[in-house]
Order: sequence, then structure tokens, then C-alpha cells
Amino acid sequence: MENTDPCRHFLKDVKRIVIKVGTAVVTRQDGRVAVGKLGALCEQIKELNSLGYEIILVSSGAVGLGRQRLRYRKLINSSFADLQKPQVELDGKACAAVGQSSLMALYDALFSQLDVTSAQLLVTDNDFRDKDFRKQLSETVKSLLGLKVIPIFNENDAVSTRKAPYEDSSGIFWDNDSLSALLALELKADLLILLSDVEGLYSGPPSDPGSKLIHTYIKEIHQNEITFGDKSRVGRGGMTAKVKASIHAADAGIPVIITSGYAAENILNVLHGQRIGTLFHKDAHKWAPIKEFDARQMAVAARDCSRRLQAMSSEERKQILLKIADALEAHQEEIRIENEADVASAQEEGCEKSLVARLVLKKEKLASLANNIRIIANMEDPIGRVLKRTELAEGLILEKTSSPLGVLLIVFESRPEALVQIASLAIRSGNGLLLKGGKEAKRSNAILHKVITEAIPDSVGEKLIGLVTSRAEIPELLKLDDVIDLVIPRGSNKLVSQIKSSTKIPVMGHADGICHVYVDKSADLEMAKKIVLDAKVDYPAGCNAMETLLVHKDLVEKGWLNNITVDLRTEGVTLFGGPKASPLLNIPLARTLHLEYNSLTCTVEIVDDVYAAIDHINLYGSSHTDSIVTEDHEVADVFLRQVDSAAVFHNASTRFSDGARFGLGAEVGISTSRIHARGPVGVDGLLTTRWILKGSGQIVDGDKAITYTHKDLAI
Repeated sequence: MENTDPCRHFLKDVKRIVIKVGTAVVTRQDGRVAVGKLGALCEQIKELNSLGYEIILVSSGAVGLGRQRLRYRKLINSSFADLQKPQVELDGKACAAVGQSSLMALYDALFSQLDVTSAQLLVTDNDFRDKDFRKQLSETVKSLLGLKVIPIFNENDAVSTRKAPYEDSSGIFWDNDSLSALLALELKADLLILLSDVEGLYSGPPSDPGSKLIHTYIKEIHQNEITFGDKSRVGRGGMTAKVKASIHAADAGIPVIITSGYAAENILNVLHGQRIGTLFHKDAHKWAPIKEFDARQMAVAARDCSRRLQAMSSEERKQILLKIADALEAHQEEIRIENEADVASAQEEGCEKSLVARLVLKKEKLASLANNIRIIANMEDPIGRVLKRTELAEGLILEKTSSPLGVLLIVFESRPEALVQIASLAIRSGNGLLLKGGKEAKRSNAILHKVITEAIPDSVGEKLIGLVTSRAEIPELLKLDDVIDLVIPRGSNKLVSQIKSSTKIPVMGHADGICHVYVDKSADLEMAKKIVLDAKVDYPAGCNAMETLLVHKDLVEKGWLNNITVDLRTEGVTLFGGPKASPLLNIPLARTLHLEYNSLTCTVEIVDDVYAAIDHINLYGSSHTDSIVTEDHEVADVFLRQVDSAAVFHNASTRFSDGARFGLGAEVGISTSRIHARGPVGVDGLLTTRWILKGSGQIVDGDKAITYTHKDLAI
């Protein structure tokens, strides 16, 4: 899923980059070299080098590698008696001396395999007190970069005047985080990337479920909010050191990004502008109006408001919906002005006609939306309905009741009316709601959200329905499986598939609407003509429009197939054929039989009988809606039983597969899932169940103190 951050526009001008690799990235938990991670890092640097970036590497890890090697050397040279004595900690400087050669040998071997040359530069803080050294350092690095050599820096801990590499924080720099910030300034880098063992800077310890990743550090907002956890398991830095170095470099004009050194291609993704890690920038405070999107806060607010909504009486919830319906009609002109602006923009940008058609909110559609809200308002209250009542034992009654799911995240494309339908269903079912509409309907969604939330009383709170305005915010919401209870994507196959692969939250929806109409040999042919034309032409952009027409072979000889193709073409429908129909009708062969056109286009194919039609639908369909036209009721029954779709019709257009037409008032979407809800999803699909047990002091006591009756009671 695209996840670019508009705050990172400056990355397109970046050329010289300092990359700092921490000990936790270089080594494994046991102190040994993490060769796989280091190899992946070198491959990224190789690619960046070939793309013309100038890369300067600052690598920790020498002390850790040296300690591991010296411990092994000491072990094999020790007697059993020596091992019984208290073990003295190894000298850090000796570890640094031994480990540095090992570290560079490893980098040299890895880069050589990639046909890249690297160079070692060891420095101490005292070196930077010398102006001539600093001048020579810049010239040497410039020369190396000109030859496409990767300079690899490390503090020369072996000869450093520090008391101990892990303890003394005096001097010009005090660890490799601060060294990398200093080098970024000295060498006039365009960007500093600090690779860590976590995704970036969190508001608290990353292991704390309540901590959230901060995408852009704004001093005025975050400096008093952050709680640091333990320092790095190895090395002397940790997140505190990284933040200090980042603030220092950013204040001096060098942008910094802290991100994970574990994730594949993270450096490349950073440079592509993806919203990963934490950005430090001197102008971050100017972006405060854009502000850090707090996904958790929005979701929690929706949940809190939903609980207040659930505590209301059925009549009070009904009145909220009636007020929203009135508000839609009262603000009709404002809504249409914003919608017309969206439509005009879409047309100017050359969007497909089917997308533009889904955008339009005509006066009639707004009136229909308001009417459907009133239908939903006047439905029986769905919350707290007793679905089953059982006497477990005398005086111990168990009830299974309907209950709201909690917080819903709905991601939909193009259709602004979906916002109204979903919001009304969520309110009636007592759920909190987060909505993300398509960018092409941005203005329409904004005005509809404003009209609806202004009609929600303060006793519930307008944050019951949150409007997400950027696709970049979706990945953060998809992580909130402890707050968001269900995700419903409404849109393309690509959108649905991406969301399903990006979250642990249950996802309900359909990826395609490949609907079929099968015309059997016993069909009333005039009826069949009306159904086929309606299913294709009434609203071609709908997910319930016919995409494939299947015709019994006997109707070819009768001439009906030729007649219906003429009728479809007369209505402006472009035809493609399956393997049998294409040569017979002299129409282009469909590139695939599993295709949703969403336009005045359809596939035609010939089948031998109802069983062949069923096989075709189950193989190439999407389990959405399929219809048979026949006067033979036995054939119809076979079709209705064996077609494995959410909705299966007899002698009716597929366009009836719609929540409003089903009498649900509206629909939150059409589900082709087999768990929870299937087909058009109305209020009932947004509910779950709870068990309410009412007793009079009963206890279990190993089941000795109770006699079970398990008697079904009338509801």
C-alpha cells in the first residue's frame, strides 16, 4: 500500500547520506555477527551507490565482536581451575582493537562480493579539536566518494582517552550516534539515517502496548511526552543517545530519520519518502498544523463515544438518525456544490467514466439517502435483542443477546454516499466509526462528515465518527487490533487484498463483483432480455452489475443469442467472448473469464446446460451475486442450491443485491466472506452477541450444588 509522507518532500534533493549502524543491528543476541542483516545492508548501500548517492557509513560493533572473540580465546586457554575462579570483565579497549579488524574484514568481504570498495577511517574526539585534521578529513572523504568508495567510520576505542568506551560521555562526541551527527555536519551531508533495533522513536518503551510510534518529532509536542525504556542491549547508546544526536543534527540543518535496521530495504523505502521511522527536521514545528496523526487517540475516542451511544435509549438513538436525515436535506445545496467540485476535478484529471459516475451525488440520490436513514431509524432496535433464552437450572436463566461490535474502520473508494450509509448503520447498531474515503471524493466526504457529526448530540460526542484524510494514516490504524474490531474495505480488488495482508484485525468485504446471469433454454425470452439489459445497463459501475452473460447452447440455434447481443450493443455495451462465443459471434476473445469491468462492457459465453453454468460460475465468479432465468423450477432449484455465492437469484436482476433493496435501509458493503456476515451487510451484520446470565445465588461447587435442566424458554 502506498504510504508516502508529504512532510518528507525534501528527500528528492538528497545526495550525500550518513548511515549509522548500531551494535544491536550488527550482532545477534549471542554477540555473534548478524551476517544476514549486514549482507542485506551492504546490498542496499550498493544499490544506493549505483544510483548516484554518496554514502558514508558509521558502524558500531567492534567492541561487541572483540569481546565475543576474546571470551572464546580465553575459554580455550583456561584450565578447569581457572574457570572456577570469579571471571574478570575483559578490557574494553582490547575488545575494540581485536573487534575492529574483524568488523572491517567482514565489511570488506561483503562489499567485495558486490563489487564495491570500502575504506576504514578510525577517529577519536580529540582529532576533531584540530582544524587541520577536520580539513584533511573532508578532503579525504571527498576523494573517496568521488571514486565511489564507501568510507566506514568508527570511534578508535582502542586508543581513545576515554576511561571506558561504555561509561565516559565527555568530549566532542561520546558514542557513534553523536559521532554520526558530527560527521554529518562536518561532511555537509543532506541526510542522517540512524538504524536501530526498533521501528523508530516511540512515546514510551516499544514493548508497552500503549506506546505509539512518532513519525515526525516536534520538540514542542514530544519532548515532555516521551518515556525512555532500557538502553541498548549492547553498545552504549540506546534511544536516548539517538534522540540527542538527532536533535543536535536537525537543529543544525541536517534532517535525521531513526528507523529499523532489521526491516528489508528500509533505507531505500526512507528515500522513497515512505512514512516509516521517526523524522527530525528543523522545520518540523512549522508542520504542527499538519500535526502528528494519532491513530490510537482517534480510535479510542470513537470507542468511548460508542459506549455513550449504547447507553442511550432506543428512542434517543432513533432521534439522532432522524436529525441527521433532516440535516442532509437542509444542507443539500452545500453538499452538491462540494460534490460538483470533486466531479469537475476528477474529469479534469482524466479519471475513468465509471469512477466519475460513482462520485456524483444528484438531488435524487441525496433524497434517497435521507429516506433510507429514516427507514433505518424506524427499524426495531437491534441492540440488546434476546436471540435465545435458556433455563440452565431452576432460577438460573441464560440469555443470548445482540451487541455492537465496537469500533469499525471502513475504507471506501469513490462513492461519497457510502459515508452516509455506513454512518447511519453504525449509529443504529451502536458502533464507533472511522472512515477513509477516496481522495477523488475528498470535498464531498468532508462536507458530509461535517453535516452528520454536527447532528450528533454532545452527550455522545462528534468523535463517534472519525474521518481519516490521508492514505498514509491507514497503516497505523491497521495495527490497532486492540481497539478496532472490524475493517470493511469497499473498493478495488487491490485495495481489499492489501488491507487483508496488512492487519490482524478481522476484515469483511469482497474483492470483486463478478456477477453472472445464466439464461436457460426454458427461459421466458422476453423476461430474459429485460433482466439481462437491466443487470448490465442500469448501473454498470455497481458491484452488482452483470459482468458475464451465460447462454444455453440451444438458444444459439433459436437466434436469441444474436438478438441479445444486438440489444446490448444498442445500449452501448462492448462485448467480449469466451472460447465458444468469441468465434461464433465474431467478437474479441476476453483476456480472462474472471474479470470485473465496472463499465458498459461484458463477457458472453455459451454453456451446455445448468451444470456447466454452475461450474463456470464457481470457477470464474467471485461469490458475489449470480442469477438464473428459467421457467423450469427443478433447474432453478439446482442452480440456487449449487452456486456458491453470497446471493443467488431466480428470474431477477443481479441489481437487486443491495442493502436498501433488501429492506436493510442501507448497506455497509457486500460481503463474500463465509464467516459472520454474507451478502449485503446491514445493521445485523454490524452486531455480535453477548451472554447474560441471571441467577439467584447459584454456585458450581464441582457441579454438586446444582441440577441442570437446559430447558429452552420462549423469547
